[in-house]
Amino acid sequence: MNTSFDWSLVRSFLAVLDHGSLLAAARQLKSSQPTIGRHVAELEAQLGLALFDRTGRGLVPTEAALRLADSARAMQSGADQLARNVIGSDKSTAGSVRISASQTVACFVLPPLLAQMRQVLPDIQVELVAKNSVSNLLRREADIAVRMVQPEQASIIARRVGKVGLRACAHQDYLRRRGVPRHPRDLLAHDLIGGDRNDDILRGFAANGLVAGRNNFAFRTDDLIAIWQAVRAGLGIGFVSEFLIRSDPAVIPVLPKLKIEPLPVWLAVHKEIRTSKRIRAVYDFLSDALTKAIHHD
Repeated sequence: MNTSFDWSLVRSFLAVLDHGSLLAAARQLKSSQPTIGRHVAELEAQLGLALFDRTGRGLVPTEAALRLADSARAMQSGADQLARNVIGSDKSTAGSVRISASQTVACFVLPPLLAQMRQVLPDIQVELVAKNSVSNLLRREADIAVRMVQPEQASIIARRVGKVGLRACAHQDYLRRRGVPRHPRDLLAHDLIGGDRNDDILRGFAANGLVAGRNNFAFRTDDLIAIWQAVRAGLGIGFVSEFLIRSDPAVIPVLPKLKIEPLPVWLAVHKEIRTSKRIRAVYDFLSDALTKAIHHD
């Protein structure tokens, strides 16, 4: 067994372990499926161990892989710590900054703000990750994250920049066809747009004293952009952020007294890389710009 091996092999191993397939691991690492497969095979050869069982449903970790996982994660933590220290000591404003945000914020809120930032910070390139799951700042999946939940890690600095209101709404054509609900209970007689696996809307119904299940949704998806486009197409009544509703005059908010908790908006960064002049510049710009944009909405 060769006990000296390339860190990239361990990094690929952990990505496959966490994501369950070569393809998903390649996407996460911005690599190719053959490269990740080659890394895993090379690590197996160097260790003299089988790390995954190949099945029709993906790669299943062996007992040996699970035993090695903690040590591999310790290596990853050390590599991430090294990367953060290097970035934190960077005194240049030129270079790339990776920002993570939910789909709707990434697609509808950030682009005009980033256009403004481009005029102020022209030497900075932005990498934007649009996903609804929370990016791991400790693993450098992003330098800065716009989140709807407050980070709990002590090493993460977060500033609340505002809150986003949510409303029930529908296209005017749908309301002409089906009528306008006057009471929350009227929603159960309408075509509703809701989550597939996400149960936030169902919990919202329960909070308002309404008993509903996924079968009450005429259209189900966890993709926030698809929900918005379904509302705009007149498919039914959906629950959408107010800044989106205001962007299309044909979409009409309904049930103004329906209680929907607004979502807080947090701007988060790891404290060790916030000292980077480049990342600090972007963080400070977004903190001010997001606060104004959200309060304007």
